[in-house]
Amino acid sequence: MTSQALNIGFIGLGIMGAPMAGQLIKAGHQLFVYTRGKTPETIATSNATPCASGQQVAERADLIILMVPDTPDVEAALFAEHGIAAGLSKGKTVVDMSSISPIATKTFVQKINALGCDYLDAPVSGGEVGAKNATLSIMVGGPEAVFERVKPVFELMGKNITLVGGNGDGQTAKVANQIIVALNIEAVAEALLFAARAGADPARVRQALMGGFAASKILEVHGERMVKRTFDPGFRIELHQKDLNLALSSARALGVSLPNTAMAQELFNSCAAHGGKAWDHSAMVRALENMANFEIGQRTA
Repeated sequence: MTSQALNIGFIGLGIMGAPMAGQLIKAGHQLFVYTRGKTPETIATSNATPCASGQQVAERADLIILMVPDTPDVEAALFAEHGIAAGLSKGKTVVDMSSISPIATKTFVQKINALGCDYLDAPVSGGEVGAKNATLSIMVGGPEAVFERVKPVFELMGKNITLVGGNGDGQTAKVANQIIVALNIEAVAEALLFAARAGADPARVRQALMGGFAASKILEVHGERMVKRTFDPGFRIELHQKDLNLALSSARALGVSLPNTAMAQELFNSCAAHGGKAWDHSAMVRALENMANFEIGQRTA
């Protein structure tokens, strides 16, 4: 890909997709967009061209990017009637930036390659803030030559862009990322809950910890959410549940035990059972608070 304006398709304009597409529009590329819900105002009022289907997007764009919630959504976007595959012609490139199954990804790659097209799996980390600031981490799986061609487009959306390996390896890296994020959220939640229940000010404890070895992006961003009780997503618990399901099912297939990942998933399940599937994943702390019968920020007796 060169610095000249490209015809780029973008499918999925949700919390993450809309600001990511916005970065490409701001850079001067012509976008052809399709989303199942209402097109966000920021995209609708831009020069992006709305399309009636994935097929129409693929017919008009040379590079087609997907940013949808789950494996079945990617499969439908690619291969359903009037999906992307129906509009592809030889030489086009499909880039899936969703977070989905590495195993399913390899099947999708074979089908798209059979049409004479290239495919990269390129899931992201960094959440809505990273999408809006173009600072996403992008984990890519696929041929190096295709990666190098698309990299300038990735650089408009992210900062830490890594070719991990072949197709599917990007998705594997994202699953690993989600394991680390979930376990770090749990650790921060336990620490701040402990501190608050012991009578310390959790906001000041968090501030003190930010200067030591416990410092992390999770403590910085999600620790603040826990203290301030700001649980609007962000990244929804139900999406993190999906990612941990991928981790646990893949681990079973590999004969690997992930005990703490399973525990984190159960805490998310508890939140969902209390009506919290659409809360930000930092709200995992609420499951621990329920067990302690104590909320961060609550005054001790």
